[in-house]
Amino acid sequence: MAYQLPELGYDYDALEPAIDTRTMMLHHSKHHQAYIHQLNMAIAPHGNLQDRSIEDLLIHIDDAPEEIRGVIRDSGGGHANHELYWKTIGPPCGDKPVGILEEAIRQRFGTLESLKKELTEAAARVFGSGWTFLAVDPWTRKLEVMSLPNQDVVVLHGKSAVLACDVWEHSYYLKYENRRPEYLKAFWDVVQWEAVSRRFESVLEQSLISAV
Repeated sequence: MAYQLPELGYDYDALEPAIDTRTMMLHHSKHHQAYIHQLNMAIAPHGNLQDRSIEDLLIHIDDAPEEIRGVIRDSGGGHANHELYWKTIGPPCGDKPVGILEEAIRQRFGTLESLKKELTEAAARVFGSGWTFLAVDPWTRKLEVMSLPNQDVVVLHGKSAVLACDVWEHSYYLKYENRRPEYLKAFWDVVQWEAVSRRFESVLEQSLISAV
């Protein structure tokens, strides 16, 4: 099939106590897998769509037949957002932003704590299901916090996401029930700043290539 469930690179229990084992198992192997299955079924009759990256498929959604664009937008967006989520969280390690990312955070937010506060408050305000991202504008090279509903993706708004916070209830309800603020506080314990830094640097590199 065109798209496959990505390996996490860590065990389902590796994010305890911030995110519990059962939530991780269901979130990854059931919810994320369902998005991939629905997306693959939709594009199966269309060979020209099957060899594209998920970002390319979403950016050029008008290349797809109109009757499957909704599935691509929802399930493809779900796949893309979850891929980023898994890559930028992991076992608690206590690392901090360094280098170019640290400087970009200082310029935009002042301090790391100010960034955390702004993103946490934005995520808490998401009504119903959605995501909050730390994103970068490839042209201004500046960071910003963005919240999007359902499985909308940052790339369709001309930005690139470097960190994703899932605030769909399935990402936290088994452990935290309706206490989203507790989940958001624990979320920062599992953010992998080294991975966020690598993604940020990659976005900046690609923006320089595009500008040439």
